[in-house]
Amino acid sequence: MSAAGHAMDGEARFRLCLAVFFLQLCFSGFSEATRVAYCDKKGNYAVKVSGVEISPDPVARGEPATFEISAKTGQDISGGKVVIDVSYFGIHVRTETHDLCEEASCPITAGQFLLSHTQTLPAFTPPGSYTLKMRMEDEKNEQLTCISFNFKIGFGSEISDS
Repeated sequence: MSAAGHAMDGEARFRLCLAVFFLQLCFSGFSEATRVAYCDKKGNYAVKVSGVEISPDPVARGEPATFEISAKTGQDISGGKVVIDVSYFGIHVRTETHDLCEEASCPITAGQFLLSHTQTLPAFTPPGSYTLKMRMEDEKNEQLTCISFNFKIGFGSEISDS
């Protein structure tokens, strides 16, 4: 092959690499949709979850992370609690209980509603894959829904030098 042929191969490779780089740049801002699974796939829950949005995704250690859960109910809900269980690579690491009315606007009327929880994770939280299981119960401790989904905590350090 001539020197001109080698130059063309190098130029073609350069253009291909440049195109791949720009495609990655264009799509890096899009996060993958969070998959939600019901705890009991055959359960007839009063609250149906349509989606979960995590921001930022992946979660940054030492900075606030918000979990927004879009849901729908066919009944009015005056209060209750949200129980959150967190597992790290399948090992249970934390349970929290929150007043439902601190996570959503109460009373919740029949129809669409948003449950939102913001929390700052300690800077020493191990990075990796986590599973969050959330149960929502009414004031009579009757389960309204139960879902689980995965989220990631990034590897970057959030400790500043200031």
